[in-house]
Amino acid sequence: MAAKADEILGLAKSKAPADRERLLLAIVDLCDAGEGAQAVMKAPPIQALLNSIFMSLVVEAERDIRARLADKLAGADWAPAALINVLALDDIEIARPIIAGSPVLKDHDLVRLLVEATIEHQIEVARRPNLGPPVVAAILQQQEPAVLTALAGNFTAQVNAHDMGRLVAASERIVALRAPLSHHPALTDDLARQLYLWVGQSMRQGLVARFRLDGAALDAALGAAVREAHGGLAPASGELVVRREGEREEMEEQLLAKLNTAGQLRPGYLLRALQEGKLSLFVGGLATLGRFDPAQVRRALNSDRPELLALACASVDIDRSVFPTILELVRKLNGGRPGGGDEAARRAGGAFGPLGADIAGAAFRQAVTPR
Repeated sequence: MAAKADEILGLAKSKAPADRERLLLAIVDLCDAGEGAQAVMKAPPIQALLNSIFMSLVVEAERDIRARLADKLAGADWAPAALINVLALDDIEIARPIIAGSPVLKDHDLVRLLVEATIEHQIEVARRPNLGPPVVAAILQQQEPAVLTALAGNFTAQVNAHDMGRLVAASERIVALRAPLSHHPALTDDLARQLYLWVGQSMRQGLVARFRLDGAALDAALGAAVREAHGGLAPASGELVVRREGEREEMEEQLLAKLNTAGQLRPGYLLRALQEGKLSLFVGGLATLGRFDPAQVRRALNSDRPELLALACASVDIDRSVFPTILELVRKLNGGRPGGGDEAARRAGGAFGPLGADIAGAAFRQAVTPR
């Protein structure tokens, strides 16, 4: 090992580019040489060498050498902190092993990565084993969905009860959080009941089995919330009232926002809302999909010009063949409006002609804007 140290020191004194590359490769090889090599690397002369020239060597090195170096140094406790931090900010394929396992990276280094590095780097930080409370707090503060999801799946992270509460609350709008949270060892009974309201049927069954929840009572509460949001119906006797009567419109807005964020608000949902007698949900959904003001949609529905409704439907890619059914349902729920009779309904089909969705939307906005 003394001879190896002398070789490294000799290469370090050389200015030749080839020797600089040989120096890096020699250090990489030492990483595989066991405890004796580690003792060499911790020796004061070698440490002085590393601290003085390693940074410039790495900056000038080819990508494949930096990748090899990062892979070898990921578990080394003797590696210079400045070098490890530079490698942690390198391309994600180079940085990944460093972020995942380097004992040299401390909490403040990881927090800095969350601020300065790419989303891919931040996700790797959130996946790091045994993540400390300061880093968890920084992730929760940033509220980046992909990073939060990686944290939710990291069962070794030091997530306290308050942190879990914030993750479960975020799962209302971030669908990807729900599955990992439903299996998280830090999930409590109370948080499981809250999470139950957002997850699908298979995950509900898992939560009921794991926490011995009263699935019937939770389903009743969920049913009451859905009925109030969709149709304004009073909850059945014995069911939990989760929203006051005057909050139905706000509930609908929240529901539509969640569906839209999750990519589940589609034209078919608007037709289903009408089929279930939920005119206000149709209005809000059409306004959300078309980026209209709900007042503009209501103005079209209360007019004598069904072509206005047709333009709005065309702008959100509702098929022409579906429009007659939509118009019939709207008229049934809206006191016969939009008016104009059968002939106006027939002419309304022209809105689904060669016009693109953007042009149909612009024409709708112009037609319903008061002059």
